[in-house]
Amino acid sequence: MINVTVENEFGERKQLEVPTDMGLSLMEVLKAYEYEIQATCGGMALCATCHIEVLEGGENLQEINDSELATLDTLPDVTDNSRLSCQLRASDAMDGLVFRIKALQEA
Repeated sequence: MINVTVENEFGERKQLEVPTDMGLSLMEVLKAYEYEIQATCGGMALCATCHIEVLEGGENLQEINDSELATLDTLPDVTDNSRLSCQLRASDAMDGLVFRIKALQEA
């Protein structure tokens, strides 16, 4: 198990426990915790409805792939710390990650 932290639009943080042995994406974890992630494309990096902004721990994440980058490029509020939660697999390297769900603010 690892811990990740979600920050809401008011700066309040909530820590989530995430199993690393199930191959879950961060998007699937957020859905399991009942966050309103649309994930319209089902995790194929096509819709950006699972857009997050990494606040802490981004240096430990796997490299961004071309399809994720192409999808992020379609967003009006993309930042250097933007990622798609569907493309981030829960792993020990993600322990301590802090992020904000941007997709909820865009909706």
